[in-house]
Amino acid sequence: MTEKEKMLGGDLYFPSDKVLTALRVQCRKQLDILNSTCQSEHKTRTQIVKKLFGTTGKRLYIESSFKCDYGENIHVGESFYANFNCVILDAARVTIGDNCMLAPQVGIYTATHPLDPTERATGIEFAKPVTLGHNCWVGGNAVINPGVTLGDNVVVASGAVVTKSFGDNVVIGGNPATVIKAISN
Repeated sequence: MTEKEKMLGGDLYFPSDKVLTALRVQCRKQLDILNSTCQSEHKTRTQIVKKLFGTTGKRLYIESSFKCDYGENIHVGESFYANFNCVILDAARVTIGDNCMLAPQVGIYTATHPLDPTERATGIEFAKPVTLGHNCWVGGNAVINPGVTLGDNVVVASGAVVTKSFGDNVVIGGNPATVIKAISN
């Protein structure tokens, strides 16, 4: 298996692999263009993101500065919005449903490292996918950790650290995040 196949398969891989490094460099170049393109040039910015991401809906808007590792592993639905300074580390697939909003400085992380210090010192890592359902709102400075799945209509409070998955129709917050209340329609 290639290091990229290992990475996408959730196996241990070396991020220093030449192919993965080249993909990250290519992504950084696209991010430099995106982040230096004026916000008023919405059509151009949208085209850049559509080329960068794996899949998108028709309507999306990302404020600068935005950062990610590969871009191609990010899949967003219709009406996606990311506010200032969001970071998505997409060593594994990141799937975000329709009508989702990320507040400023949200971090979505798929990359993780071995707990064993000797193994970790080799530079090896692995990744776990992250999924957000439809109609999710992630508050400012919240962190979504590797392997988390959030259901539909989930609100993540500002500053939350989400370390486990949650179902539909809940407000979650805290560190680690817990259910604050149910959302009833």
